[in-house]
Amino acid sequence: MSQMQLQPDDPIRPLDWLKAIPFEPAAWSDRLGWVGLEAASCRAGPAFECTPSVPSHHRLVLFTRPPEELDLRYEGAKRNVPPPAGSISLIPAGSPARVRSSGCKDELHIWLESGLVARVATEAFDLDPARLTVPPLDGLNLPHLRAAMGAVDAELTAGAAGGRLAAEWLANVMAVHVIRHILAPRRPARRPDGALPRGRLRAVAEYIEDHLDDGLSLEKMAAVARLSTYHFAHQFKRATGLPPYQYVIMRRVERAQQLLRNGDLSLAEIAARAGFSDQSVFCRHFKRLVGVTPGRFRMHTRIA
Repeated sequence: MSQMQLQPDDPIRPLDWLKAIPFEPAAWSDRLGWVGLEAASCRAGPAFECTPSVPSHHRLVLFTRPPEELDLRYEGAKRNVPPPAGSISLIPAGSPARVRSSGCKDELHIWLESGLVARVATEAFDLDPARLTVPPLDGLNLPHLRAAMGAVDAELTAGAAGGRLAAEWLANVMAVHVIRHILAPRRPARRPDGALPRGRLRAVAEYIEDHLDDGLSLEKMAAVARLSTYHFAHQFKRATGLPPYQYVIMRRVERAQQLLRNGDLSLAEIAARAGFSDQSVFCRHFKRLVGVTPGRFRMHTRIA
């Protein structure tokens, strides 16, 4: 069994944990520029033991296929048998953790920024973040949280097709589910947000159109709507039927359609002008939403 050493006293950044395992993850969010979270998908791999480390972020582990053997210890939690498939463990920021694992596995590790969780506690639940304690949790069976984590895994697999906006949205969604579980049943459910008022929606839509090829973020769009990030995201979805990042992708594809109809730009140039990170991401979203590739779409419009 390989044993990797980290300095136990210093908080480690999320993806520094990857230096403590003797194999390379199937996918991880290094260099994706995500906001609010980092993630790594681990499949198979040799047996290993990781000495205590202090995470700077809250760490969620989804055991899609648990390892054959697992000894997991962190403050307030101790597990010496593999958890059920589909269960989730939460290791709070600042809590040293030791793990010994062997056998084939399929795990998703997600690190949520503690500051983001504190902000969501304030915006979504009217809590004083200084009084919110994120406890160690083990063996959670939370379908909504599992679905959000699965969406992060899908983003990793697709090479972050949804971009920074998708990561921001999913980080907020997971923070809500974590806090809701911590508070239940001590706190009654809050009344859901209404839809974004028409005037504010128009202002945000105009801002998106003017900045499709820029680095759009939830924070910037929320500022235009004069709302917190959390309330903006939920009110925008109620008004449009889409999360902000999916709406932005739709508008980028529609702009690309206009460019394909009206000129002879290369697909790489169109991808850049429509705001996509690269041509392959552009082509993937275009075919998903339009049903044909950009090249075939251009050919059909010229024939017509």
